[in-house]
Amino acid sequence: PIGTTLELVRKYSYHYKIKPPIPVQYKSIPLYVRSMLIAIEDYKFYDHHGFDLDGIKRAIEINSRIKRPLYGGSTISMQTARTLFLTPAKSYVRKYLEAIITVELELILSKNRILELYFSLAEWGKGIFGIEQASLYYYKHKIKQCSRDEAARLMALLSSPILYTPYTLGKNRLLLQRYNFLYSKYCQ
Repeated sequence: PIGTTLELVRKYSYHYKIKPPIPVQYKSIPLYVRSMLIAIEDYKFYDHHGFDLDGIKRAIEINSRIKRPLYGGSTISMQTARTLFLTPAKSYVRKYLEAIITVELELILSKNRILELYFSLAEWGKGIFGIEQASLYYYKHKIKQCSRDEAARLMALLSSPILYTPYTLGKNRLLLQRYNFLYSKYCQ
């Protein structure tokens, strides 16, 4: 299969060896894993129609201060649209296209199907796509067998999956904060 746009970019522009994603069904993903993703990536996921306007406003303010498009305020739906159809290059044009695709995704797919696509296709490392593949790669077992700590590490990793792994995320202050937040909320 051809794969997502992100997979193609990683394969042909970055020359990563791609481990094919293993599709997962919504009900096969443990509730605590779904809850962790929503808590760390898009806590308003079930309350919006694809966009968190407050999050986008904050991202624009930060980007204006630092004078580059670093933060995007992307929801899970927006990230899914980007993974499926766009490149990871940060620009306002890409953000515009991402918004159009997000509207379409939100109109034709249920929230649970969007989560299912996200979990099946998101990037979790160099050439590692989908949570099932990530769990097998890092922990040698399926996501439904992951401990809460292992799941928290995978979720924390999502903001920087190329530079870090579940074992090295402590080297990055933001990733460590994300992990600590999830650990305190779901693992104690």
